[in-house]
Amino acid sequence: MNTKYKDLIEQTFDFPQEEFRTENNNLFFHDINMMELVKEYGAPLKFTYLPKISENITKAKKWFANAIEKHNYKGTYNYSYCTKSSHFKYVLDEALKNDIHIETSSAFDIDIVKSLKKEGKLKDNAFVLCNGFKRDQYIANIVSLIDGGHTNCIPIIDNYEELNLLLEETKSKFKVGIRIASEEEPKFEFYTSRLGIGYKNIVSFYEREIAENPQVELKMLHFFINTGIKDNAYYWNELSKCLSVYIKLKKVCPTLDSLNIGGGFPIKNSLAFEYDYEYMIDEIISQIKAICDKEGVDVPNIFTEFGSFTVGEAGGAVYEVLYQKKQNDREKWNMINSSFITTLPDSWAINKRFIMLPINKWNHRYERVLLGGLTCDSDDYYNSEQHINAIYLPVYEKDNPLYVGFFNTGAYQETIGGFGGLQHCLIPTPKHILIDRDSEGKIITKLFKEQQKSEEFLSILGY
Repeated sequence: MNTKYKDLIEQTFDFPQEEFRTENNNLFFHDINMMELVKEYGAPLKFTYLPKISENITKAKKWFANAIEKHNYKGTYNYSYCTKSSHFKYVLDEALKNDIHIETSSAFDIDIVKSLKKEGKLKDNAFVLCNGFKRDQYIANIVSLIDGGHTNCIPIIDNYEELNLLLEETKSKFKVGIRIASEEEPKFEFYTSRLGIGYKNIVSFYEREIAENPQVELKMLHFFINTGIKDNAYYWNELSKCLSVYIKLKKVCPTLDSLNIGGGFPIKNSLAFEYDYEYMIDEIISQIKAICDKEGVDVPNIFTEFGSFTVGEAGGAVYEVLYQKKQNDREKWNMINSSFITTLPDSWAINKRFIMLPINKWNHRYERVLLGGLTCDSDDYYNSEQHINAIYLPVYEKDNPLYVGFFNTGAYQETIGGFGGLQHCLIPTPKHILIDRDSEGKIITKLFKEQQKSEEFLSILGY
């Protein structure tokens, strides 16, 4: 009878997979022995596998290049990284090795851009796409880039007032984009995104505010769907409406030459994950070309702003199961030595699921459990996986510790969780390490940040 955890996984999924395999009943992630990592650094532990960032950027560039060649598409493709997914320097340093561009969302982002330019990491001709709702400090920082000669800094106009705010601050000529306020999915709490300008108002806004102003050049139309790029009627319908606006705008605005289709590529959240990236890219390029050809206008240069896709699959977290509480005849609570609310806040806030696998004991029998965090909060738990409303793990043994890994957690969790700041119930931010490879492919690790100490909390709290 097959009752081992490894049997369960191999019977349920196509396993091993590209990034996951087992050896001597321990888990390997991108050929990294996770148990050896735990032995060296302990748990709880956060880690970032840097090569995965470059790998995903390279994949996306190749997919777009193939589609552009296949359809004889005359525009270019430009990969931009959405910095809000992870602002950490080690992420930007790795991503910028791949000749990409930057998308910002707030004032302090521009300070990061300036730091990267000063170091020579961000090229002077790189595009800096400035999204978000802009007020005094953000406007001032954008203008400082424009006045400093960064000609490819493109503020994306989010509302009717922003253009005037920019014009009041600079006499330099500058380029702009306009963001479309897309319609949300029918099940959403509201009909139209709060970001951008409505479909019907964009052409008139251009003709009224930009067309006769020699200081401003409209270069880009920005389109973003909150639920991401998915092969469903909603996405294709919104893309079609976006292209209709682009065609109308292009016919009155010859300087318009770029379409930003935003971000929203999904990342792997289950061993059963399936998504045909190549098909989606091919279909997007095909539809854009077909509609532009039909209307007799030049196809736009394509921009994307991939955040989670860039960095999400590079991150992970490892916890130790400290104890098992049996609260009734059916529920077994495996208590981890950290908190889901503080270290994986999306699992608590929006019920997001990550890939969850044990680090060791794959040859042990398995049991159904719930995972509980250390905070005294009833919502600090993890109770299901993406493909099933349950969690199965090797059987708990008091004298033989079980370690549990959560994978593809690299986007948003640190900043939403308040990295280096106060944490719920004063649970410390775990130790964080960076994993890279040298020129010969050998794995190298580096401590980025020690686990938070009580003195840091007390200082913030004023003690």
